[in-house]
Amino acid sequence: MFAMAARRLGYRVHTLAPDHDTPTGQIADEEVNASYDDLDAIAAFARRVDVVTFEFENVSAAAVVEAERHAIVRPNGRALAITQHRIREKTFLASHGLPVTPFAAVRSDADFAEALTSVGCPAVLKTAAFGYDGKGQRSVAQPADLSTAWAALDRREAILEAFVDLDREISVIGARGVNGEWSHFGPIENAHRCHILDVSVAPADVPAATAALAIDVTRRVMEALEYIGLMCVEFFVAKDGRLLVNELAPRPHNSGHFTFDACRTSQFEQQLRAICGLPLGSPEMFQPAAMVNLLGDLWDHGEPNWAAALGNPGIKLHLYGKSLPRPGRKMGHLTVLAATPDEARAQVVAARAALAR
Repeated sequence: MFAMAARRLGYRVHTLAPDHDTPTGQIADEEVNASYDDLDAIAAFARRVDVVTFEFENVSAAAVVEAERHAIVRPNGRALAITQHRIREKTFLASHGLPVTPFAAVRSDADFAEALTSVGCPAVLKTAAFGYDGKGQRSVAQPADLSTAWAALDRREAILEAFVDLDREISVIGARGVNGEWSHFGPIENAHRCHILDVSVAPADVPAATAALAIDVTRRVMEALEYIGLMCVEFFVAKDGRLLVNELAPRPHNSGHFTFDACRTSQFEQQLRAICGLPLGSPEMFQPAAMVNLLGDLWDHGEPNWAAALGNPGIKLHLYGKSLPRPGRKMGHLTVLAATPDEARAQVVAARAALAR
């Protein structure tokens, strides 16, 4: 979707990935097949383009440093290094006075006592790096569970975070331009299933003060990082009303995919405008909207019934061009606009249910 926005504005697109025939590669001008750790390939790739950005944060810092030697990289390497490592991320947020859950680093058995004292139980143990969609996480219900949880994570560097009595999860997607211009799409309400985003609804059903705080925190994070590009800040809203930053995503985010249909400027075009030094577009949303993810599980019994889902003329289908459906893999999404957020949610969930008929 980012490449589609770039092509519509007249840009040429080169993409680098370890796999062949990637969704971006299918419409890019040039697709380079190389490992993200192949610094020679990264250097050659960067020399042939003007601006480099990344689709996800599991790219090595060394690769970004190498790309920065030959081209403009936005967001910057510092932002990537912070957001791809949970301990660095939480430490950065706390050092800037931003609201986070109590946390502690776990790097050895000697850290157990201090971590449990500062964080308490129940808690969640997460790998410090390379975790997403619930991967690399274990619950710690009581102190004795910490050792077992860490062993289950192969004793990798980890972070222990206090359990939050959750009311709901929201996200805010902000964009910051070269000259500091800033824009956002407003709070989005997210529901997960098996730790994978399932449904996103905008605008989120939260008090005005909570929405304003989430927007302010997002802006403060981006300014502190001297960030250029698009960022998603994911939040927990606790039952006692507290707003806590869960994690940062330095890129267009799954919860903002609805903007492709629902907003005057999609998150993908906004990312392009920001990193290429153009004025930001209007984030105006035409109507309340909702999006559901389509996971590979839908293909378990054959091709989904696309006609049944599209029997609702307001439903928009986006398939990503991934050739192999597998359980838990995001293959596409459905979006719909409606008079109210609840109506949008009901319509898009019903459309997905129709796919199995």
